[in-house]
Amino acid sequence: MLNRLLSQGTAAFNEARQRLGDEMKRYTNRKQLEAIVSGCAAMAFADKHVSSEEKQKMYGFLQASDELKVFKLDEVLAYFDSVVKKFEFDFDIGLAEALKTISKLNGDEGASKLLVRVCIRIGGSDGNFDDNEKNVARKIALELGLNPAEFDL
Repeated sequence: MLNRLLSQGTAAFNEARQRLGDEMKRYTNRKQLEAIVSGCAAMAFADKHVSSEEKQKMYGFLQASDELKVFKLDEVLAYFDSVVKKFEFDFDIGLAEALKTISKLNGDEGASKLLVRVCIRIGGSDGNFDDNEKNVARKIALELGLNPAEFDL
């Protein structure tokens, strides 16, 4: 009986510790999530059409990332939709706002390069990486202080 109670207590403790760890990851990685989602929204909207493939590719990347998989789909999509609404209102305003959010990764070369690579993958997820998408990817790279040529842009 005592062993069972200890086992249940340990399981509850481990679950609470996991939840706390997830909350800490959510807090510390929020900036990176917002930058990636903003970049993905900019890429998706570059051709004035956001496809389900682009959203799925973005969420698939987030779920594959140990740091970002703690974010739930509805939270990610709600943020994505809020960014897209700015693009729908005015593309230039949407892009300026997205770049402002993306710029928060300045100084973190690894995260910045990852963001550009993810955005390029999102841009090509519909089978066509067109000039509008390349232009947006170039602007993202420049905003992060990266050389677009490094990404063949």
